[in-house]
Amino acid sequence: MVTADLLDARTVVEGVVDPEMPMLTLADLGVVRGVETAGDGTVVVTITPTYSGCPALEEMRADLRRKLHAAGHDRVDVRTTFSPPWSTDWISDAGRRKLAEAGVAPPAHLGPRAVGPVPLTLVAPSRAVACPLCGAPDTEETSRFGPTACTALRRCRSCAEPFEHVKEI
Repeated sequence: MVTADLLDARTVVEGVVDPEMPMLTLADLGVVRGVETAGDGTVVVTITPTYSGCPALEEMRADLRRKLHAAGHDRVDVRTTFSPPWSTDWISDAGRRKLAEAGVAPPAHLGPRAVGPVPLTLVAPSRAVACPLCGAPDTEETSRFGPTACTALRRCRSCAEPFEHVKEI
Protein backbone atom coordinates (compact mmCIF):
# COMPACT_ATOMS: atom_id res chain seq x y z
CA MET A 1 0.00 0.00 0.00
CA VAL A 2 1.32 3.44 -0.92
CA THR A 3 0.97 5.98 1.87
CA ALA A 4 0.59 9.75 1.58
CA ASP A 5 4.04 10.15 3.15
CA LEU A 6 5.59 7.96 0.46
CA LEU A 7 3.79 9.86 -2.31
CA ASP A 8 5.03 13.12 -0.80
CA ALA A 9 8.59 11.74 -0.59
CA ARG A 10 8.45 10.61 -4.24
CA THR A 11 7.19 14.03 -5.31
CA VAL A 12 10.04 15.72 -3.42
CA VAL A 13 12.66 13.35 -4.86
CA GLU A 14 11.35 13.75 -8.41
CA GLY A 15 11.83 17.53 -8.12
CA VAL A 16 15.51 17.46 -7.08
CA VAL A 17 17.66 19.08 -9.79
CA ASP A 18 20.88 17.56 -11.12
CA PRO A 19 23.83 19.67 -9.89
CA GLU A 20 25.73 19.46 -13.19
CA MET A 21 22.81 19.77 -15.61
CA PRO A 22 20.31 22.01 -13.81
CA MET A 23 17.79 21.85 -16.64
CA LEU A 24 17.13 18.24 -15.55
CA THR A 25 15.85 16.65 -12.38
CA LEU A 26 17.52 13.50 -11.10
CA ALA A 27 14.33 11.70 -12.18
CA ASP A 28 14.60 13.13 -15.74
CA LEU A 29 18.19 11.92 -15.85
CA GLY A 30 17.17 8.42 -14.77
CA VAL A 31 19.41 8.49 -11.69
CA VAL A 32 16.56 7.83 -9.21
CA ARG A 33 16.05 4.08 -8.91
CA GLY A 34 13.58 3.93 -6.06
CA VAL A 35 11.86 5.70 -3.18
CA GLU A 36 10.56 3.57 -0.31
CA THR A 37 9.57 3.98 3.31
CA ALA A 38 11.16 1.54 5.77
CA GLY A 39 9.21 0.11 8.69
CA ASP A 40 10.61 2.76 11.06
CA GLY A 41 9.45 5.58 8.75
CA THR A 42 12.85 6.23 7.17
CA VAL A 43 12.61 7.40 3.57
CA VAL A 44 15.05 5.27 1.56
CA VAL A 45 16.11 6.71 -1.79
CA THR A 46 18.22 4.59 -4.14
CA ILE A 47 20.19 6.29 -6.90
CA THR A 48 22.58 5.16 -9.62
CA PRO A 49 25.05 7.86 -10.68
CA THR A 50 25.84 8.32 -14.35
CA TYR A 51 29.22 6.70 -13.73
CA SER A 52 31.12 5.41 -10.70
CA GLY A 53 33.46 8.40 -10.47
CA CYS A 54 30.71 11.03 -10.78
CA PRO A 55 31.97 14.16 -8.97
CA ALA A 56 28.40 15.29 -8.30
CA LEU A 57 27.41 12.14 -6.38
CA GLU A 58 27.83 13.61 -2.89
CA GLU A 59 26.02 16.78 -3.93
CA MET A 60 23.11 14.68 -5.25
CA ARG A 61 22.92 12.81 -1.95
CA ALA A 62 23.07 16.05 0.06
CA ASP A 63 20.39 17.71 -2.10
CA LEU A 64 18.07 14.72 -1.69
CA ARG A 65 18.56 14.71 2.08
CA ARG A 66 18.11 18.49 2.35
CA LYS A 67 14.90 18.56 0.27
CA LEU A 68 13.36 15.60 2.10
CA HIS A 69 14.23 17.07 5.51
CA ALA A 70 12.70 20.39 4.43
CA ALA A 71 9.51 18.51 3.47
CA GLY A 72 9.29 17.09 7.01
CA HIS A 73 10.92 13.70 6.56
CA ASP A 74 13.17 13.37 9.63
CA ARG A 75 14.82 10.08 8.72
CA VAL A 76 16.37 9.83 5.26
CA ASP A 77 18.76 7.21 3.88
CA VAL A 78 20.21 7.81 0.41
CA ARG A 79 21.75 4.65 -1.02
CA THR A 80 23.87 4.23 -4.11
CA THR A 81 23.81 1.22 -6.39
CA PHE A 82 25.96 0.61 -9.45
CA SER A 83 24.16 -2.47 -10.70
CA PRO A 84 22.84 -2.34 -13.26
CA PRO A 85 25.04 0.52 -14.43
CA TRP A 86 23.31 3.72 -15.50
CA SER A 87 22.63 4.17 -19.20
CA THR A 88 21.70 7.23 -21.22
CA ASP A 89 18.66 5.18 -22.28
CA TRP A 90 17.32 5.92 -18.78
CA ILE A 91 16.96 9.64 -19.58
CA SER A 92 13.23 10.29 -19.87
CA ASP A 93 11.60 11.72 -22.99
CA ALA A 94 10.89 14.89 -20.99
CA GLY A 95 14.58 15.00 -20.02
CA ARG A 96 15.64 14.68 -23.65
CA ARG A 97 13.32 17.55 -24.58
CA LYS A 98 14.68 19.70 -21.74
CA LEU A 99 18.26 19.04 -22.88
CA ALA A 100 17.46 20.09 -26.45
CA GLU A 101 15.58 23.18 -25.23
CA ALA A 102 18.68 24.16 -23.23
CA GLY A 103 20.89 23.79 -26.32
CA VAL A 104 22.37 20.40 -25.34
CA ALA A 105 22.06 17.59 -27.88
CA PRO A 106 20.49 14.58 -26.18
CA PRO A 107 22.04 11.15 -26.62
CA ALA A 108 20.73 8.59 -29.08
CA HIS A 109 19.00 5.50 -27.73
CA LEU A 110 21.39 2.55 -27.49
CA GLY A 111 18.94 -0.24 -26.72
CA PRO A 112 19.60 -3.36 -24.64
CA ARG A 113 23.14 -4.04 -23.50
CA ALA A 114 25.05 -7.23 -24.19
CA VAL A 115 25.83 -9.37 -21.18
CA GLY A 116 29.51 -9.59 -20.25
CA PRO A 117 32.50 -7.26 -20.34
CA VAL A 118 32.06 -3.82 -21.86
CA PRO A 119 34.30 -3.42 -24.91
CA LEU A 120 36.73 -0.51 -24.63
CA THR A 121 37.86 1.39 -27.68
CA LEU A 122 40.17 4.36 -27.87
CA VAL A 123 38.49 5.79 -30.94
CA ALA A 124 35.54 8.09 -30.43
CA PRO A 125 32.35 6.78 -32.00
CA SER A 126 31.41 8.60 -35.16
CA ARG A 127 27.78 9.41 -35.75
CA ALA A 128 25.75 12.35 -36.85
CA VAL A 129 24.55 14.57 -34.02
CA ALA A 130 21.95 17.14 -35.02
CA CYS A 131 22.45 20.69 -33.80
CA PRO A 132 19.95 21.35 -30.97
CA LEU A 133 19.81 25.03 -31.99
CA CYS A 134 19.08 24.91 -35.73
CA GLY A 135 18.50 21.18 -36.32
CA ALA A 136 21.20 20.81 -38.98
CA PRO A 137 22.83 17.36 -39.10
CA ASP A 138 26.24 18.68 -40.16
CA THR A 139 28.11 19.02 -36.86
CA GLU A 140 31.62 18.21 -35.73
CA GLU A 141 33.07 17.13 -32.42
CA THR A 142 35.57 19.68 -31.15
CA SER A 143 36.39 17.93 -27.88
CA ARG A 144 35.48 14.45 -26.64
CA PHE A 145 35.24 15.93 -23.15
CA GLY A 146 32.91 18.76 -22.15
CA PRO A 147 32.30 20.53 -18.84
CA THR A 148 30.99 17.26 -17.40
CA ALA A 149 32.44 13.81 -18.02
CA CYS A 150 29.27 12.66 -19.73
CA THR A 151 29.26 15.41 -22.37
CA ALA A 152 31.30 16.20 -25.48
CA LEU A 153 31.70 19.58 -27.19
CA ARG A 154 30.48 19.99 -30.77
CA ARG A 155 30.05 22.80 -33.30
CA CYS A 156 27.42 23.16 -35.96
CA ARG A 157 28.83 23.72 -39.44
CA SER A 158 25.58 25.38 -40.56
CA CYS A 159 24.94 27.97 -37.84
CA ALA A 160 28.52 27.86 -36.41
CA GLU A 161 27.20 27.64 -32.82
CA PRO A 162 29.02 25.46 -30.30
CA PHE A 163 26.96 23.09 -28.14
CA GLU A 164 27.26 20.20 -25.73
CA HIS A 165 26.21 16.65 -26.55
CA VAL A 166 25.40 14.05 -23.90
CA LYS A 167 27.51 11.02 -24.85
CA GLU A 168 25.78 7.68 -25.19
CA ILE A 169 26.67 5.35 -22.35
